[in-house]
Amino acid sequence: MSFGDPNNPYGQQPQGQPGYGQQPQGQPGYGYPQQGQPQAPDQQPGYGYPQAPPVQAYGGGFPGGPTEMPGGVKAARVMLWVIAGFQLIGTVLFVLAAIAVDKAKDDPKLKDDVQFQDLADFSTGAIYGLTFLVLLWGMLAVFLAVKFKSGGNGIRITAMVFGIITAVLGVYPFIIVGLVHTVLAILVTVFVGKSDGGAWFNRARH
Repeated sequence: MSFGDPNNPYGQQPQGQPGYGQQPQGQPGYGYPQQGQPQAPDQQPGYGYPQAPPVQAYGGGFPGGPTEMPGGVKAARVMLWVIAGFQLIGTVLFVLAAIAVDKAKDDPKLKDDVQFQDLADFSTGAIYGLTFLVLLWGMLAVFLAVKFKSGGNGIRITAMVFGIITAVLGVYPFIIVGLVHTVLAILVTVFVGKSDGGAWFNRARH
């Protein structure tokens, strides 16, 4: 059987021979990896886009977070201890003032003075009430200072609120004796509210 003139371009190609522009059967096309042949690393899916490392999840905190308390947070903690010390001193002074008023009430010259006795009774009650508040505020400062090492974002927010209220009280009504409290409280609020303070209180805990 003849396949025609081999010089004739319109002649029928013999079977098994690929036509012009056709790939031989059983061989993959140019640029395509052969089946069963492992692909090179740079030919894996998504070539040209490096795969990102897996994101490690941390329980509700910033990824990783600082392992050591930042300097600003340490300074705020020290200031809380200083405020607590001032509160203790204030407690002692208020107690001494209440004792002095009680002794004045027993003065023979003032026992018959009704107005003074009424004022002394009111003053004694007010002084003891302020003594309790001052002591309570100092205990809160101690609690916050202790919790700075292990506390979370709730301690951070409480410390900021504590600083703001303390600063306001230092301006009024205790502006004379509260000026140091005001400065320390403002610094506590600023240091705790900074980004490194947020990273510390929101860090992952194991």
